[in-house]
Amino acid sequence: MLLHRILVADDEESMRWVLSKALRKKGFSVDLARDGEEALRLIQSGDYDLAILDIKMPGISGLDLLDRVKELKSDLLMVIMTAEASMKNAVEAMKRGAYDYITKPFDLDVIDAIIEKVNRAREITSQMSILKEELKDRYLLEKNVVGNSPAMRDVYKTIGKVAPSDVTVLIQGESGTGKELIARAIHFNSKRFGKPFIALNCAAIPKELLESELFGFEKGAFTGAVERKLGKFEQANGGTIFLDEIGDMPLDLQAKILRVLQEKEVTRTGGSQNISVDVRILAATNQNLEELARTKQFREDLYYRLNVVPIQLVPLRERKEDVPALVEYFLHKTCAELDVPGKTCSPETMALLTAYSWPGNVRELENTIKRAVILSSDPLLIPADFPGLRIQRAGGSSATDELSLEALVDMKLRASLTNLDKMETGDIYNLVLKQIERPLIRFVLEKTRGNQVKGADILGINRNTLRKKIQELGIEIRRD
Repeated sequence: MLLHRILVADDEESMRWVLSKALRKKGFSVDLARDGEEALRLIQSGDYDLAILDIKMPGISGLDLLDRVKELKSDLLMVIMTAEASMKNAVEAMKRGAYDYITKPFDLDVIDAIIEKVNRAREITSQMSILKEELKDRYLLEKNVVGNSPAMRDVYKTIGKVAPSDVTVLIQGESGTGKELIARAIHFNSKRFGKPFIALNCAAIPKELLESELFGFEKGAFTGAVERKLGKFEQANGGTIFLDEIGDMPLDLQAKILRVLQEKEVTRTGGSQNISVDVRILAATNQNLEELARTKQFREDLYYRLNVVPIQLVPLRERKEDVPALVEYFLHKTCAELDVPGKTCSPETMALLTAYSWPGNVRELENTIKRAVILSSDPLLIPADFPGLRIQRAGGSSATDELSLEALVDMKLRASLTNLDKMETGDIYNLVLKQIERPLIRFVLEKTRGNQVKGADILGINRNTLRKKIQELGIEIRRD
């Protein structure tokens, strides 16, 4: 039971007695007050879940008590009782913050219904409070926007400056750089936190449907419009709307977005009424809007209205120092989501992940980590768990080009000996050693143009040993 302690304030002793007996019978703790002043003292010193107050009492009236209590304990729910069923009393009580209003005489069932309604309200409030804290925790900058590179520090500073205001922000960056995450961080660190955050990808919706998605439509506006539908702007009223990939928005719709920015009102498709909306607009694009505006593919006036504060997200390949922190973050997040034991990356794996160019940016990194966590049964992720990363890098070179020789050997060995537990015991040591010795000796002899004396000297072994190795390994000597 959410309600526990209730205060009843009434100058009629019979009313106090009836209510206290009924409420205590249901398990509530009940305190009684004979007038407004005694009620105020009890409220100041006690911790009540609900106060049931008579509208007319000696000293401080129930209406005046509403004003005083709201200043002291704004979360206390109060119900006003009155013997005068007038509209004036009802309106005044609700205006001053009463949770409900009942007229004497009343059945105790009315009190039961009010208590049930209060319980539901308190439960919803509690759930909303928990949800708000979870959302706030989820989008706290220091926990979810990962990276300590100079470029990301600049982004954090800008978010800190723009979040408290309602200024329009244009977030620019390649696909997968985390533009929506930055938009959510701005919203959840602003005064609009707790109000709607509505995201819409302008490139993902057919052009003929985008207008009705944004502005809604009236019943009968077109075939299939069987009932009125609110658009994203109305849904976001009081909060924030995030227009992702706004560079793909048709020019005619851009004019209507400009009107929303200027007039703060929308008109539903098929309607004639202008509807006021209080919405903060955040926009994002992976295109060069300035160039699009110059070539008349994007409205220049809208570009300048959106670009009040620009935030530029650099691609992951330009802030590689952030990769290890992102890897650790996604490992922890993925293991928690999948409810699997924690996993870590070997140093060679981390080097491989850092060396890769990540054309899909942070989103690609997250998906790659998630795939490796799902497919690998080992708590230590090795390079072999990321086979796709050895395909290519910018310029056509391999992502392994930047790995150390030892890391490369380790990676190849782990990939080649994945089923080691199924192999027969035997000569694995000598087998692997030959595979390393053969290319090493061949390379040195190529550099010395077949001169074995010089080759043995470079290798740090005896010439006879080198000659023996050449024969054992079947190395062909080429002389220029």
